[in-house]
Formats: sequence, structure tokens, C-alpha cells
Amino acid sequence: MLTDTVCAAASAAGLAVAFVTAYRRRFLAATRIAGYALLPVGLAMTGLLDWLADLVFKPAVWLGFGVLGLSWLLLAVSRAVERRRGGGTREERRAAAERGGASALGTGGGTRGTGRTRGATKSGGSSGTDDFSDIEAILKKHGI
Repeated sequence: MLTDTVCAAASAAGLAVAFVTAYRRRFLAATRIAGYALLPVGLAMTGLLDWLADLVFKPAVWLGFGVLGLSWLLLAVSRAVERRRGGGTREERRAAAERGGASALGTGGGTRGTGRTRGATKSGGSSGTDDFSDIEAILKKHGI
């Protein structure tokens, strides 16, 4: 309600200035001033100013923006850490896991205590020789 009153007063003052400008025979400037003067009333009539005032003065809205910012920050940090570790893209990690070689046993894959790689568990299991070849690849990688 207060915003409507303020907008009406601002528009009335602007239209008064436009009338004085038109009285001085500066019609182009008066038209421009009248156009600007009618903006506050138009915004008040659409309800946009009330929505904006509710947006600015409600703490829950600011908390919502804070939560959105926090979620964006967490996603960006996790993505940066993933890239820094050398995980590559999702397709590259999937291809490395399907190959089942030493590259799959690096940062993107690894064993999970069962002696099988991530790619081997997706395919439904692997034979005992595959498990030992993976272990041999790990040992050779570390010089043992």
C-alpha cells in the first residue's frame, strides 16, 4: 500500500514537471519526462514493486539465495577436485574401467577389497586370472 502511494506521488511530480516543460514549448522533452513519470505508476499497478519489496525484505528469501549459492559452491568445488585428481570425463573413466587395465586401477578405479576392479563388478564377475593380472599390474607399477 505504501509503495502505491509513493509511486503515485512520484508520477504526479513527474507529470507536473512534464507539464511545465510543455508550457515552455519543449514538447519533445516534455513527452520524454511524461514517459518516465508514468513508469512508477505502471510498475505499482502490475504488482511488480510489491513482489520486489517482498523479495528484498523477507529473510527467508535471502536464506534461499544463500542455500542456492552454497549448493553451487559445493558442486563447483567437487568438480574442481575431480578434475585436479585427473579423473577425466565420465566417459573416459567408464572406458578405463571397462578395459580393466592399470589405468582403471589409478585414481578413477581401484580395488574395493574383493580383488576385482570396478569394471569387473559391472560385467558380473571375472575369472581368477584377471584378478591376478590386475594385482601384477599394480605391483609392477609400484616397482615391486
